[in-house]
Amino acid sequence: MKTEAVENKTENLRLKKIIVYFILLALVFSSAMMVVFQVFEYRHDYRQLSGFMRDRDDLNAEWGRLLIEQQTFGATAQIGTRAVTQLRMYSPPAAQTVVISLPATTQDKK
Repeated sequence: MKTEAVENKTENLRLKKIIVYFILLALVFSSAMMVVFQVFEYRHDYRQLSGFMRDRDDLNAEWGRLLIEQQTFGATAQIGTRAVTQLRMYSPPAAQTVVISLPATTQDKK
């Protein structure tokens, strides 16, 4: 009777160890799968971030070009305004305009 009880206890202990090992194995496997999934998500997010950063750099370059263009157009108007206000320049009326034409050369006659 004692041997049966001891064998039964050892059998139960062995069964518990097997169950614990399978549970630990399942936990290790699920942990490994989660690591793989997290690495995949990280790479996906990093790729997306790189794309957004490239777009940001392209937009910054375009913004710089637009600022230069705006300054160029602004400078032309500013030069005209300063010529009128500071130098008192104006476009002459037609009565004060003289057109000078050059004499025709021999090449122009052909």
